[in-house]
Amino acid sequence: MVARAGSISVASQQVGRTQSALSMQMQRLEDTIGQSLLHRSGSGVRLTSAGEKLLVHAEALLAQHDELLANMSGATLQGSVSLGCPEDYSIAFLPSILKGFFERHPDVELRMVCAPTTELRPMLRRRQIDLGIISLSELASPEIIRREDFVWVANSPKPAILDRPILPLALSAPATLDYRAACDVMETSKRRYRVAFASNSLAGLTAITRSGHAISVFTRTAVPPDLYVVTGGLPALPTIGLSVEFGDSRPSVIAKALAEHIRSTLPIL
Repeated sequence: MVARAGSISVASQQVGRTQSALSMQMQRLEDTIGQSLLHRSGSGVRLTSAGEKLLVHAEALLAQHDELLANMSGATLQGSVSLGCPEDYSIAFLPSILKGFFERHPDVELRMVCAPTTELRPMLRRRQIDLGIISLSELASPEIIRREDFVWVANSPKPAILDRPILPLALSAPATLDYRAACDVMETSKRRYRVAFASNSLAGLTAITRSGHAISVFTRTAVPPDLYVVTGGLPALPTIGLSVEFGDSRPSVIAKALAEHIRSTLPIL
């Protein structure tokens, strides 16, 4: 938990222990191993090479422990898992997905992180989350389990702002797939535009679109019922793929079970 949180104080809150108690536990572990496991600084902590090596073995042992108990008892899974997911997917897909998973495994504790793919990938690399639902632009990837169309969205089927010489757009942050897709097709079609609003907040994008101040880009499934897909007057947007990725090469039994449930459920939603 300390390795994933990058901070003893944050990790102590997540496990329900005091910071001093967790610090003492880490110190005892370092004394037992005979090596420093953490680089400590004012900005937090990070694993030493010995800490990285120990983490790999510890996570493998925990995964084997969980798998053994599940296989021997035939009981539902117990433990915790952290899942990262873009906000629009969490609204459109996750309620149904998680409902089915927790009906089968009611004792699993879930920690959710809602963030765009550009933020989830570094979290996966740092193993701050166990798995993530991410977006891919490469539709030929064998990892894709569902495809989603990007669509233009406005507060009416034929918004008046379409007639403006410079079209105002409300988009996610510049590194995201929808931002790049919208700008690419506008520039290719030589349609003049300006980014009137850029934010990773889905609530913010929805609010400004509802106001009529700008046209936004959503995945088709995530379009709110009071907004409209604009089908004429704008260049076509691309299709993206959805995939599930693990933060560790040896994911826990719970992480593997949740990933399998997502892969089997998401394509039909």
